[in-house]
Amino acid sequence: MVKIGVCGPVGSGKTALIEALTRLMSQDYSMGVITNDIYTKEDAEFMSKNSIMPKERIIGVETGGCPHTAIREDASMNLEAVEEMHTRFPDIEIMLIESGGDNLAATFSPELADFTIFVIDVAEGDKIPRKGGPGITRSDLLLINKIDLAPYVGADLGVMERDAKKMRGEKPFIFTNIRTKEGLKEVIAWIKRNALLED
Repeated sequence: MVKIGVCGPVGSGKTALIEALTRLMSQDYSMGVITNDIYTKEDAEFMSKNSIMPKERIIGVETGGCPHTAIREDASMNLEAVEEMHTRFPDIEIMLIESGGDNLAATFSPELADFTIFVIDVAEGDKIPRKGGPGITRSDLLLINKIDLAPYVGADLGVMERDAKKMRGEKPFIFTNIRTKEGLKEVIAWIKRNALLED
């Protein structure tokens, strides 16, 4: 089982990404989803209603206080959820773990996630990639989402591309519009090639 952590600021498209990936990949792979919210299980409930995944394959974790702690310093609640899911469905190949809404500093504990996808959106401005932070610089894959909004918020995708290359070096990034599925084929190809070690 490969565990893929999905993190990024509130509203960047984390839940939409997970919903889209399960919709596009769950016919070919056994999947499970764990969501993290501070005081509710809202994302898990959204996934249960809107995903093609059976609700038994979705677990919501209420982190309380600081969501960063639940995915990094003390990942015990999430590790228990992973174990519970794996006990329910021993055949799970891909476990998607969504962090609570957080900032550019969020990272996953290596024992919780084998790979990390960090999602930002252009509505935050084209300066976001150059601000850095562990999510931008250390994630295995960076998604720059909601590219359709660029002209409306004055964001220059060329600047974002240049800064992402500068901050990430050789690490990949993909421009996406998850709502219209733009870039999702490339995201899935990256998962298959890097996380699942397929050709």
